[in-house]
Amino acid sequence: MYADEGVIKIKHQVLYEVARMAFAGTLEEEKETLAVKMLPGPLATFRCCVYREREIIRERVRLAEGKHTGPEDDGNLIQVISPACEGCPISSYVVTDNCMNCIGKACVNACNFGACEAGMHRSYIDPTKCKECGKCAEACPYHAIAALKRPCKFKCPVDAISYDENNISVIDEEKCIRCGMCIHACPFGAIGSKTMIVDVVEALKSGKPVYAMAAPATEGQHGEKITMNSWKKAMKAVGFKDFIEVGLGGDLTAAAEAEEWAEAYKEGKKMTTSCCPAFVNMIRRHFPELTDNISTAVSPMCAVSRMIKAKEPDAVCVFIGPCISKKSEAKEFGIEGNADYVLTYSEIHAIMKAKDIEFEEDNNDYQEASVYGKRFGNSGGVTAAVLQSLKEAENEIDAKVNVCNGAAECKKALLLMKLGRLPEDFIEGMVCEGGCVGGPSAFQEQMKAKRSRDKLIADADDRGVLENLKNYDLESFSMHRA
Repeated sequence: MYADEGVIKIKHQVLYEVARMAFAGTLEEEKETLAVKMLPGPLATFRCCVYREREIIRERVRLAEGKHTGPEDDGNLIQVISPACEGCPISSYVVTDNCMNCIGKACVNACNFGACEAGMHRSYIDPTKCKECGKCAEACPYHAIAALKRPCKFKCPVDAISYDENNISVIDEEKCIRCGMCIHACPFGAIGSKTMIVDVVEALKSGKPVYAMAAPATEGQHGEKITMNSWKKAMKAVGFKDFIEVGLGGDLTAAAEAEEWAEAYKEGKKMTTSCCPAFVNMIRRHFPELTDNISTAVSPMCAVSRMIKAKEPDAVCVFIGPCISKKSEAKEFGIEGNADYVLTYSEIHAIMKAKDIEFEEDNNDYQEASVYGKRFGNSGGVTAAVLQSLKEAENEIDAKVNVCNGAAECKKALLLMKLGRLPEDFIEGMVCEGGCVGGPSAFQEQMKAKRSRDKLIADADDRGVLENLKNYDLESFSMHRA
C-alpha cells in the first residue's frame, strides 16, 4: 500500500469539494471557508494545531484548482505543500543503538570530513559536516549505522529533491521528470500535483462536445465486474459526450512505431519509445544528446485525441489514467492535437461523486482495442504490440529490444546508448515499475488489478493490431509529432 494511506481521505475530500463547488458555480465564494468547514476545531486532528491543518487544506485547494503552492509558480505541475512538510532529518546516516562504542572506532577513522565523532555511549554523526559518502556505515563491524533518506528523496529516480534552509523539500524543476513517484512516497502528504478538475468541469458545463478517454491500464482497476462498458455509461452520465478506451490508441501507436522501427533498423539507428512522458522527460532533461533517438510516433493518448478532433475539431478530450506525467505531456510537450486535460483516477472519482454517480457492473461487450493495445500499459506491452504489427505487415525484422521496467533500468539503458555501448536496437522505456499499471495514481494494487485485467481482457477478440485498425480512417490525422 502507499505510504500516504492515512492522508488519502483528506486529499479526496478536498478534490470532491472543489469539484462540487465548480459544478455549483460557487467555487470563488466557498473555497475560502472550506478549510474551516472541514476542520472546525478547536482541537487539531492530525497536526500540531488546527491553524496549520487549515493552511494545508488551503494549499490543497489551490492544487485542486490547478494553481501553484507558495509565492511563485515555477511551472512544475508537481508542488511541495510547505506547511505539510515535516522537514525530515537531513543527514542520511544515523548511529543506532546497535553501536557498541568499540575501541577501534572504525567509523570515525573512515570519515574523511570529521563528521563522525566518538561519544560517551556511542558514536555520533554531525549532520552539518556529513557528506553522505557512506564510508562510516561500510566500516562499522556491527552495522550500527543506518542509511536514511527522506521518502520523497529516496523515491525520486533523478535526484531532483533537495532541502531549503528550513529543511523543507524543494523540487528542482529542471531535473524533475514529472513521474509523480514522490507524491505517494511522502507519509505526510506534503507533495501533490496540480489538477485539471476545474477546467474539466467548466468544459462539461460549456456545452462543447467533451470526450473521456481511459488509459489501457484502466481495465481491472475496479475489479473484474467493472468493464469498459461500465466506464462508458458512467462517463456519459457525468456529462461526457462519449467514452473511448485508449487501448485503441495503443494499436495506432504500435502501427506507426512499427514503420519507424523497420526504417531505423535498416539504417542502423537505435531508437527509444515515446509513449511514456516521464521517460521522454528523462531523455530530454538528463540525456539531451539522445533526443533525436526518440520515436516520433505520438502516444496512444494523443492518437485517440487526434482521431476524435479529426471528426470534431471543437471537441475537448480528457484523458483518465494512473499517470501524473501525462499532465506534463498535455501541457508542456506542445504536441498539436493532444489531449486537452488529464485526470487521475482519484480526480475523476471526485467529479463522479460531485455528480452522485457510481460505476455499475455491466457486460464486457465494448471492446475497441486489440489485446495488444489493451496490454500497452504493461512493461513489455509496447514491444509486443510493435512486433505484432511488423508481423502482420509482413515486415518483420530481427530486432533486439531492451525492455526497461522502471526508472533504474531506463537510466542504465540510456547511459549505454549515450556511450555507444547499447547491444540492443531499441529501448522500450517505462519509468513506473510494471509499466503504466504501476503508475503513482493507480487505484488498485498492481497484482490484484492484473488478475482482474487478465479476466476482462480474456473476453476481447483475439485480433491483431492492424486487423483491429481496418475499420478506422487513418488518413484523417497524423500519427507523428510535427
